[in-house]
Amino acid sequence: MYQGIDLNNINLHLEPPTEEPARQYYFMAKCQQWVQAFEQEHSRRPTFFTQTFGCQMNARDSEKLSGILETVGYEEAGSEEADFVIYNTCTVRENANNKVWGRLGYLNGSKKRNPHKKIALCGCMMQEPEVIEKIKKSYPFVDLVFGTHNIYKFAELLAASYGQQGMLIDIWEGTDKIVEDLPAERKYFFKSGINIMFGCNNFCSYCIVPYVRGRERSRRPEDILHEIECLANDGVVEVMLLGQNVNSYGKNLKEPITFAQLLKKIEKIEGIERIRFMTSHPKDLSDELIEAMGNSKKICRHLHLPLQSGSSRVLKEMNRQYGKEQYLALVEKLRLAVPDIALTTDIIVGFPGETEEDFMETMDVVQKVRFDSAFTFIYSKRTGTPAAAMEGQVPESVVKDRFQRLLKEVQEIAAQKAKALTGKVEPVLVEEVNGQDNTLVTGRLSGNFVVHLPGTSDMVGKILPVKLKECKGFYFYGEAAEFPQGS
Repeated sequence: MYQGIDLNNINLHLEPPTEEPARQYYFMAKCQQWVQAFEQEHSRRPTFFTQTFGCQMNARDSEKLSGILETVGYEEAGSEEADFVIYNTCTVRENANNKVWGRLGYLNGSKKRNPHKKIALCGCMMQEPEVIEKIKKSYPFVDLVFGTHNIYKFAELLAASYGQQGMLIDIWEGTDKIVEDLPAERKYFFKSGINIMFGCNNFCSYCIVPYVRGRERSRRPEDILHEIECLANDGVVEVMLLGQNVNSYGKNLKEPITFAQLLKKIEKIEGIERIRFMTSHPKDLSDELIEAMGNSKKICRHLHLPLQSGSSRVLKEMNRQYGKEQYLALVEKLRLAVPDIALTTDIIVGFPGETEEDFMETMDVVQKVRFDSAFTFIYSKRTGTPAAAMEGQVPESVVKDRFQRLLKEVQEIAAQKAKALTGKVEPVLVEEVNGQDNTLVTGRLSGNFVVHLPGTSDMVGKILPVKLKECKGFYFYGEAAEFPQGS
């Protein structure tokens, strides 16, 4: 049962509906029949295992895949020995693809041991034609393959896979559809990701995402607000708004709305205490959004603002549509509006043609901005992107040297920024009992720093005042406290 829909009341003697998501509930009911037959024959429910590679949007998609499987009667397993294994793939970097190939080799042996086993692949990697050819040629034991545009059709595809032998492949080149209101099995009861838009229009020269995720499509604000209201009624206190570029939300709607306007509407929802979002593109970070962040009591004091390079010349080659000085000006505006904001970023080292001078421009931005954390990457050539064909590919030894220098600088600054919070009392959303020490619980500051403190499971899901006693570089040890009077 999900939002009042009882699969047992769906008449499977009728033709499936043409409208979504009703069509998918029809096929969920068909899948439920299959599961019930399996349970009757084997005296147990079939099990499933979901492995997610990549970004927060993939993680949210996997919650939907798991939700559908649980709704039709599957039982979640803790390993790839399950009866149904699905990999939700990423293709941003080559090593993400290699991880999937490596795991598929293992699954082949597992499937031979379990004649009931089914294997499914979905996500960004599946949108690449050469990947599909490789799967067909080298991994014929895979049962189901689908991409990013039709992930909402999972129940329908699953039902089809029951009735056929061999591999079922359903890949779309694109779509203008947005289908939500499907079951989702949230990892946390107190926080949730919310898809507010899909796709990307930016075409950064190194990035495969626009080719595998398609053009930007924004959800209607009323649908987003309704989903968040339902989550708040279900005990969710923190939402993460997700999109490839949330700053451009709403531009393609019939009645355009800005991201800042959407945030202001979400802030009014009772029960929601924290609002996060990612990812933000600097070219679309408006003064209106900065003002909204500064005036908000719920938007977290954290912004992930990818830099990629500090060299205006390299940024132009990357097609990032901003320069070094524009980025620094944005940071200045942000810190004036939100003095306690924690800034994190992404940086690529070794983009084609990057000189030592270009690299030192990146180091200069890092030193001026003083990021609280940075995800640093060595440039990964992605076939099909303009950067892959560029001349001036930087020698590996040079790239590794620059990467180590950048990493050292980023880590030293981040440690200094974290240390400055020591001794303060800050609100912490407690997220879980610590996996290594069950006398501790682990949570996050508004600025996204991780905090460990003595506690018990009844603290999970609550926002509590915590004194940050000891900084360990990228996380804190703290203890429960009280907010100072007047704070």
